[in-house]
Amino acid sequence: MASAVMKLALVALICIVVAVPVAQAAITCGQVTHNVAPCFNYVKSGGAVPAACCKGVSNLNSMAKTTADRQQTCNCLKSAAGSIKGLNANLAAGLPGKCGVNVPYKISTSTNCNNVK
Repeated sequence: MASAVMKLALVALICIVVAVPVAQAAITCGQVTHNVAPCFNYVKSGGAVPAACCKGVSNLNSMAKTTADRQQTCNCLKSAAGSIKGLNANLAAGLPGKCGVNVPYKISTSTNCNNVK
């Protein structure tokens, strides 16, 4: 009898584990690049931050609602930052603040996005 109860409990546990959705990011790197593309000249040359850049940064921040979304956005930004020739790392890191957006990580090629919550 105890064996039957254990088997039933095990089957129930397996069903629960299988039914729990795995956290997946809903944000794509294409969306990230599209939103921050207006920022590329600024992070290379400085000057005034374009309004379209701040709109994109704010939009991304609003889209990143879950930990998985924030980590994905971070990884995409990190990759984009690494691909911009002539990137000024200080300008990139300060961009959210210039736009009045609070981002829970530093935009940098050295950011460990796995630590973003």
